[in-house]
Amino acid sequence: MEPKSIFLKRPEVTKVVTSLREAEMPLSYDFEKHKYTWEEQGMEFSLRLPITIFSNEEGLVDLEKEVTYLMLLVQSGSASVGVFQHEKCLSHKVFSSYMVRKKQGKSQIKHLKTKGKSRAGSRIRLASGAEMFDNVNERLQRHFQEHGFDRITFSCSKILLPHLFGAKVEPPFDKKDPKIYKIPKHLHQPNFEVMLGMQRFLNLGELIIPQEVNEEDLFYLR
Repeated sequence: MEPKSIFLKRPEVTKVVTSLREAEMPLSYDFEKHKYTWEEQGMEFSLRLPITIFSNEEGLVDLEKEVTYLMLLVQSGSASVGVFQHEKCLSHKVFSSYMVRKKQGKSQIKHLKTKGKSRAGSRIRLASGAEMFDNVNERLQRHFQEHGFDRITFSCSKILLPHLFGAKVEPPFDKKDPKIYKIPKHLHQPNFEVMLGMQRFLNLGELIIPQEVNEEDLFYLR
């Protein structure tokens, strides 16, 4: 059976973590996924922390620190960049390009992966896409000059990664940067409303427990 998720607000997550530590539960922290895992009676449990809770790579939490993070959402033809401090959005920008082929509804990059060389209209779409990635990376460079980011929250389809990191204007971070946090949620076309929806999702903690476990029996939820 698939495990079930219980979404928790930041104060509830703090209470759960405190209770687990007081009970000396052997917690394992994954910095990349910003998540604790542990076992109870041979079953696996996990707790994804809200992005607003700071932790170093060893899992040492600092509840007083206000987390500053970048959000980068990329899909074919559009991208969103946002700067957040704790639960405040300090800056945001949406980028778009003429990358999607009419009628087929498929991006030019995906089309080339399957069909090969392109015609004049296709080259225009590719040039527009390249310009979008340059503009996105220019914006990112500016934000990195202005802020010291604790995390880089990131969602980008795999087929677009070479175009983001191989753009003429380079991004200010490497694709293997340890601060990257891949958002564990499906991304729709990234406009400002979608970005705010992602922020609300990241502000919540997610306790994942086995389907057969009754949450009322968990001491850290009482």
